[in-house]
Amino acid sequence: MKKVVYTENAPKPVGPYSQAIKADKFLFVSGQVAINPKEGKIVANSIREQTIQVMENIKAILQAAEYSFNHVIQSNVYLSSMKLFSEFNNEYAKYFDKEFPSRATIGIELMPSALVEISVIAYKE
Repeated sequence: MKKVVYTENAPKPVGPYSQAIKADKFLFVSGQVAINPKEGKIVANSIREQTIQVMENIKAILQAAEYSFNHVIQSNVYLSSMKLFSEFNNEYAKYFDKEFPSRATIGIELMPSALVEISVIAYKE
């Protein structure tokens, strides 16, 4: 059984995709960039600020589906430059307790002004 998850507390999809899909005990959160949901645009300029906004967007989607960062088992991180990795990592780590999810981090061209995009998969019994 599949269910679309949507919250006003995260950016509206800008294309033909859902914020997240819940399938059985899994939650698949679409890639999030640092769009402020109230403004509808990227408002942060630094990797630190953008990482915080992205993680807050993901947090809002997780909460809308009654999940948390403790349920995240996989994350896929896309950075506009691998030179941003260390600073990104410092902020990203703050959102997890002792156990981190598995992760892939890739340097890639992102939408204009975006420095980071993250998608996650969560699992809850």
